[in-house]
Amino acid sequence: VVTENAYPPLQFIDAKTGKQIGWEYDAMNEIAKRLNFKVEYQNTSWDAMIQAVSDNQYNIGMTGITIKDDRKQKVDFSDPYMRSEQFMLVRGDESRFTDAKTFGAFKDGLIGAQAGTTPFYTAVYSVLDGNEQNPRIKLFETFGATVQALKSGDVDVVLTDGTAGKGYVDASDGKLKLIGGPLGTEDFGFIFPKGSDLVKPVNAAIAALKADGTLDALNKKWFLDYKMGQ
Repeated sequence: VVTENAYPPLQFIDAKTGKQIGWEYDAMNEIAKRLNFKVEYQNTSWDAMIQAVSDNQYNIGMTGITIKDDRKQKVDFSDPYMRSEQFMLVRGDESRFTDAKTFGAFKDGLIGAQAGTTPFYTAVYSVLDGNEQNPRIKLFETFGATVQALKSGDVDVVLTDGTAGKGYVDASDGKLKLIGGPLGTEDFGFIFPKGSDLVKPVNAAIAALKADGTLDALNKKWFLDYKMGQ
C-alpha cells in the first residue's frame, strides 16, 4: 500500500513518535485484518502515485484520492469511504476577503496548490477564471508546503478538504481558519491497478465497516477527538 503521509488526519507522520498514523491507516489495517492480508506501507509523492499504482508498482494507493472519471482510465477505484467538501484555509487574521467571490475580486490574492489535485481544479474553476495557467496560483510539491507558504505569507489561500482543514486549524493555535461555504463535494476512494482482484473484497470490507459503525468510530477518533501536535 502506497501513501503520501501529507494529509492529516487521513495519513501523516506523528511529530512526537515519528510513526505513520491517521484515519486511512486505521481503516486499511482493519480492512487487512478482515480480509486476512498483511499490509506493508510505502511512501511516494502525489505526482507519482496514480501512475505508480497504474504501473503495478503497488497494490493499493491511499491519500484522500478523489474518485474522478479521468483517473478511472488509469486505475480502478474502491467504493467511496468518505465524502469531502472543499473549503478555503486562510491565516487567522485574514480580513481582506471572506469567501470565494470576494477573494476572486481581490486581484492580488494568491492561492497555493498542488498541480493536478482537486483543490487545484477547484481553485481554477470555482474561485478564479478557469485559466489553469493563472499566475494567481502558485504550485507546490506537497500539501504541507502549501500550508507552510500560507503561514509565512507567500500565498493567501489554500483550498482543502474541510476535514483535513479542520486538523490544520486545530493544530495552529489560532494562526489558521476556514472561511466561506463548501466549494464542491467529492468522494474519496482507494486506488488499484486496473483489473485488480482486490477491489471486490476491499469494497465488501468497506461496506462492512460502514454497517458495523467502525467508520463512524474512526471519524469520531480522528476528526473530533484527535488534536494535532498533542
